[in-house]
Amino acid sequence: MQEPIRVGIIGLGRSGWNIHARTLKEMQDKYKIVAVSDLIEDRLREAKDTFGCKVYFDYKELLKDQDVELVVVATPTYLHPICTIDSLKAGKMVVCEKPMATNLKDADEMIKASKETGSLLTVFQNRRYSKDFLKIREVIASGKLGRIVQIRITLNSFGRRWDWQTLREYGGGSLNNNGIHLIDMALVLLSEKEPEVFCHLDRALTLGDADDHVKLLLRAPGEPLIDIEHTSTCAYPVERWLVMGTQGTLIGTTNELKWRYIKPEELPPRELDTKPTPDRSYNREELNWYEESWKAEDDSITPEANFYMDLFNTIRKGAPLAVTPESVRKRIAVLEKCHKMCGL
Repeated sequence: MQEPIRVGIIGLGRSGWNIHARTLKEMQDKYKIVAVSDLIEDRLREAKDTFGCKVYFDYKELLKDQDVELVVVATPTYLHPICTIDSLKAGKMVVCEKPMATNLKDADEMIKASKETGSLLTVFQNRRYSKDFLKIREVIASGKLGRIVQIRITLNSFGRRWDWQTLREYGGGSLNNNGIHLIDMALVLLSEKEPEVFCHLDRALTLGDADDHVKLLLRAPGEPLIDIEHTSTCAYPVERWLVMGTQGTLIGTTNELKWRYIKPEELPPRELDTKPTPDRSYNREELNWYEESWKAEDDSITPEANFYMDLFNTIRKGAPLAVTPESVRKRIAVLEKCHKMCGL
């Protein structure tokens, strides 16, 4: 039995409480929440009652706690760099919530602090562990869809938002918030090649000054075009995934996927023919389609739990770090290009 990793959480909002604390509570053989920090006293009392942990109003006091090995930075986005760097300099390992930062300067300072202190730094890009994404990678790798021409990733809804994540000064906006997940998955599918970026950002229904409508195209040599759409202005949301290849297509949601494909060896030989077609019609032929499908299993293993399982294996068993800050830096480079391109 390995000793559980002793965790301090900075920030007990949606992410810190509903995602990180809740996940770690279910992994008590591997993690123990020993300290938390927040500016809201009711949240501190709730954490103390739930975990029996120490509580700190000032996160810098938490960083002085020698019992804390790993710090989870789950603050508002604009505080990610300073809280992460302070934690690393205090000798703590760090899980930083996404986005790691909103610009390369801050991301590079975080990576520099990790290297100088020798303290581990990783970023909570948990969607890499989503079951639909893992299945899509498997189907693409099988070659059944042929050469992948285009991938569309869509995250659409309709509605207003008026919290801190709608404000640019806090690092808000749809691109930074959930868009970073889509970018992360896209760059994995692009084999980590440096992409060309085209982005359109708009403010539509948001009450803040940050974006809530994102259209993003990524293209890299020899790789499929990736079309990302994330908006709050779609009252008819389409399915999350559309993968188009030279032998077939995959479509589906986070819970259910289906794909149909042909086998090229079954096609009759054809030659280019410029003579008039019979009956003045288009070329057409009967295709023998193969179809497969997938549904997410109803189990308790979440992407968040798999992220923390990998991290436990890194910290306690010496396994390679699954989500390196250097890999996430490439995502921040895309964010920065989008913001500069659109002025938002």
